[in-house]
Amino acid sequence: MERRPRLRLRCSLEVLTRFSHDLWVGNVKPFLYFGLQTNSLLYVGSIDLSTSSVKKGSFIGSASTVSGATALSRVFGLVREQVMAYFFGAGMATDAFVTAFRIPNLLRDMFAEGALSSAFVPVFKEKLVKTSDQDAFKLANVVVTAILLAVGLIVLLGIVAAPVIVYVTAHGFTEYAPKFALTVNLTRIMFAYLLLVSLSALVMGMLNSFGRFAVPALSPAMFNLGVVMSVMVLYRYFQQPAYTLAIGVLIGGVGQLVIQLPTLYKIGYRFRPCLNLLDEGLRKVVRLITPMIIGLSAGRVNILLNTLLASFLVEGSISYLNYSYRLMHFPLGVFAVALGTVALPRVSELVARRDTAGLNKILSETINLNMFVVVPSAVCLAVLGQPIVELIYSWGAFTDAHAANTALALRHYAYGLIGFAGVRVTVPFFYAFGDSKRPMQISIISVAINMALYYPLIKMLDFAGLAAATSVAGLVNFALLVYYLPTKGLSVAAGRLGLNLVRILAASFLAFHVAGLLPYHPEPTGSEVLDRAINLVIPLAVAAVLYILFCFVFRVREVTKLVGLLKRRKPTNG
Repeated sequence: MERRPRLRLRCSLEVLTRFSHDLWVGNVKPFLYFGLQTNSLLYVGSIDLSTSSVKKGSFIGSASTVSGATALSRVFGLVREQVMAYFFGAGMATDAFVTAFRIPNLLRDMFAEGALSSAFVPVFKEKLVKTSDQDAFKLANVVVTAILLAVGLIVLLGIVAAPVIVYVTAHGFTEYAPKFALTVNLTRIMFAYLLLVSLSALVMGMLNSFGRFAVPALSPAMFNLGVVMSVMVLYRYFQQPAYTLAIGVLIGGVGQLVIQLPTLYKIGYRFRPCLNLLDEGLRKVVRLITPMIIGLSAGRVNILLNTLLASFLVEGSISYLNYSYRLMHFPLGVFAVALGTVALPRVSELVARRDTAGLNKILSETINLNMFVVVPSAVCLAVLGQPIVELIYSWGAFTDAHAANTALALRHYAYGLIGFAGVRVTVPFFYAFGDSKRPMQISIISVAINMALYYPLIKMLDFAGLAAATSVAGLVNFALLVYYLPTKGLSVAAGRLGLNLVRILAASFLAFHVAGLLPYHPEPTGSEVLDRAINLVIPLAVAAVLYILFCFVFRVREVTKLVGLLKRRKPTNG
């Protein structure tokens, strides 16, 4: 008899209660350490997060705040996937939901969380630095009004044109009328999420510009929580429970926006509708966002082509690539996105002040800190991919063969993580200078390289060749961005950056190699979950300790900064 996967939701109510109380009542900046394998959270401390003015915190401290909050969101995202698998499995309902959510989700990447916030923050920050808060808020009113009209119109068009959209993007559903109709209905419900997430991205950009990073970084967790709670509470009341997923998307979108509003109110912003299409600030935002959208569109076309090619390969190829990409995206979202989020408003301010020395310092600090965290993460995914996949996915219908193929794809995504993460932290420097054309051009070049590599790498590696092509293109994208950074007047110490990268690579490979040689053979505990966790956690913990030690030996400066940061965070008694 087929074994149905059991739902595992372990979360400390006490931890979340303390975290929420300190975040809202105490005005603190929380630090969260989490265990992905056990879905557990440990709240270890906090420091003051007053909202009286634009905050001036350390770059590493701000990035760690975003990382902690993003980590919480990623854990909730994993729980969301487990809930979907538990209640719906893999069938008509999940096919319809994923397809229906694809279009607003792709538009979200292009118009909201990607291009919109990146185009808005430099212009908004320039107003804060050169004029006043009130002038910056007036710009925000103009942009919010424009977004309400423009994105609102797109949402209405999407609702009306939903049958055509589904016909084009999922033509195979037309052979089964109930499935096609369900997908159309879900598409119409979820299209409104695009407007909610666009407004949320603008609010996030404003708060980040004022040095508020914790709450905006925490807001995506509300989306995942909305989906989870909607399914668990409403599932039994719907004849077609798939609608609970769509309702959850809207509830999550509202939560993602609303959770940021109290902090937005505290910094002094009050929305007043202001329609002025000739506003110079709005025009700057439009000039920045247009090439960004083109560049992101190239990447989205690549994703669609990737999926199309995978559909012609061995059965399960799309699933292997999807599962492995989600695992690769975890460290990317927690660390690289956090650094990029913190870097953009900080760099925008330095550009407005024409502080070249400060820009060069933060450029070096950002890239080195990014590599210090991402490189060992990439090596970990490559070396320990199999036990990671087995612990997270290998339940129910997910067989050993599925785990092996997913781990293979993950291995070829792993080295691309270095490039993907590098792009996340270098692109903000171009945006801060008002240059979104160069990243667009480089993005198109990388997509072309990706496509050119498809045929030979698929011949060599089958479905894993798609992951390999994407990874090589990501590395090329990062290299080209670094190559063109001096055109912005920045001093790129390529020799020092390269030497530091070699040191970090050496420390990472040595750490995981030595950890893999240890002759440990733990006795079975009788619990399959615990056995898998032990087989992953022991070598991972040993490798982490060895990595820190090797970084000291190889004189990697970031390790001393990390130690200093952890010392400052130690809770005091009394």
